[in-house]
This record gives sequence, structure tokens and C-alpha cells, in this order.
Amino acid sequence: MADVAAFRDAVARWATGGPDEPARVLGRALGLRTAVLVEGASDLAALETLAARRYRDLAADGVCVVAMGGAMSVARYAELLGPPGLGLRLTGLCDAGEQDFYARGLERAGAPPHDFFVCAADLEDELIRALGTDAVEDVFRAEGELRAWQIFRTQPAQRGRPRDQQVRRFLSTKKGRKIRYGGLLVAALDPLRVPAPLDGLLASV
Repeated sequence: MADVAAFRDAVARWATGGPDEPARVLGRALGLRTAVLVEGASDLAALETLAARRYRDLAADGVCVVAMGGAMSVARYAELLGPPGLGLRLTGLCDAGEQDFYARGLERAGAPPHDFFVCAADLEDELIRALGTDAVEDVFRAEGELRAWQIFRTQPAQRGRPRDQQVRRFLSTKKGRKIRYGGLLVAALDPLRVPAPLDGLLASV
């Protein structure tokens, strides 16, 4: 049976000069109709966690979330997965500061930019604001990282910084932490406080 992870890997190889046929074959076998483009693996984890909380099987709905490995890759991935390539409907998340860049890349691929949902700063910022820093700290505690977080906050570079900015920086200080907490922060959300861009994106596919 075709596998979503195998499709993502095939697309990543295609995006870096590899053959297109594996991605085409897997896309057909999966019955994909929509590709959700997100910047990185933490965004992917967040969206898939929210889908699971809402009992959505994205693959069964013909939807695949694809992490591009950076916003600068949007034009390339839109070309491969959108109208010029696999012909999938494109949607996804982008940061407000990169909205114009996304619009140009999607326009070149013949995909409508208005199908993308915009985060005020980035998805981590949206999640931290939705949860509040006290609730984020509770997640750190549950994951056994409260002590590491407390030590981090005492560092000279962090003194006097707003707590939400400290949280964002802490998430980036250890390899894999940002990805790990992408899902954990979504799992901790009150169902009524899901950030609008994430909520709207999932509802659209």
C-alpha cells in the first residue's frame, strides 16, 4: 500500500533534482487531491496533531502535508505539486513576513495565494499566544524540561526579555525540540482556542 511518508520523500528527492516518476506513482496510488505546504517539520507535526485530535484521517481524505524545509522552497514545491506538476490543489501556512514571497511563488505556479493561511509571526508564536506562557511551562514540566527552562531563563541574554520571546528562543536551542513541541503544544490547546490560521487550514481540506 502506498505510504504518505514515502510520497514526501519522493517529492523531496524530486525537488532536489531527482526523478519525478516515484512521486507521480505514489500520488496516484494515494489518491491525493490536495497538498498542504508548510515551512518545516514543526508545522507538519502541529497540523497532524490537530487533525488527530479532530479524528481526521488526512490521507484517507486525499490530503498530504508536505514540509518544504524552508519558505524559500515554496515556488519549487508549488511547481512540482500544483498545476504544472501533479495538478494537486495547494494550500498551507505562511508567516506574515513572507506572504508576498509566497504570493509570487504561487502565482508563477498558477496556484491561488488566497488559499494560504497567514500566521501573525509564525506558528510557534500563534500557539504560544493561544496557550499562554503558564500553560506552555506546564507542557515543559510534563516533558521533564522545567529545570532546563528555568536555567535558560537565567542566562544573561534572556534577562529582561518578554517571557513569550524566551519561550520561542528556548524551543530553538536544542535539535529536534521545536519539532517535538509543535505537536505537544497543539495537544495542550483548549479546543476553543486553536489559532485561527491552523483552524482555518484544517477546515479547508
